[in-house]
Amino acid sequence: MIDWTRIDTVMLDMDGCLLDLHYDNCLWNELVPARYGQAQGISADEARQRLYGHLLGKDRDLEFYCIDFWTRRTGLDIAALHHELAHLVDYRPGAAAFLDWLRGRARTLLVTNAHRASLAVKDRYSGLSQRLDGMLSSHDFGAPKESGAFWDRLSGAEPFDPARTLFIDDTRTVLDAAKGHGIGHLLTISQPDSGRPPRDNLEYPAFNDFNELIEHG
Repeated sequence: MIDWTRIDTVMLDMDGCLLDLHYDNCLWNELVPARYGQAQGISADEARQRLYGHLLGKDRDLEFYCIDFWTRRTGLDIAALHHELAHLVDYRPGAAAFLDWLRGRARTLLVTNAHRASLAVKDRYSGLSQRLDGMLSSHDFGAPKESGAFWDRLSGAEPFDPARTLFIDDTRTVLDAAKGHGIGHLLTISQPDSGRPPRDNLEYPAFNDFNELIEHG
């Protein structure tokens, strides 16, 4: 799938790529609405609609990924809620082995929309930072990965050759932005959440197990 002689840099998303998106879906779709509903005296379904209904069909801005914003929005300690589901923080199939295999073969960078507070929790329970050359959050650049501004600012901070870069992400709009910046090698994930069925009819080449990308022999 990949000609590794043409790759110098590997950029990887975190949630739904290196780590199982099941954690985030349980956190944001179940735990946060349940606790917000309890605080407001409404059902979890009504809480979910009140929190997220206005976002349906809209492009996500940086605020959507901001823990501080959701703490203000809900009145809940969102960072603390992250720890309650720590047992669900887990690598996706083959991800840890893939990162270990890449050592010495390519520069590896985590490139995520996750807020630094969320990133710290997941790193604590997964040890991601020990397997990577760098961990970059879009909050450091003032724009989400879906934005061309993010990629322009990233290039200024972390020089890399787009033509010799592999980027893996589970979100089409993010991959579109990376493609617009000239990233030469793009892959997506067929099953970001282990608790949901694999996706099909994806617009970018897809795989599920990172062992598929490791050269053996």
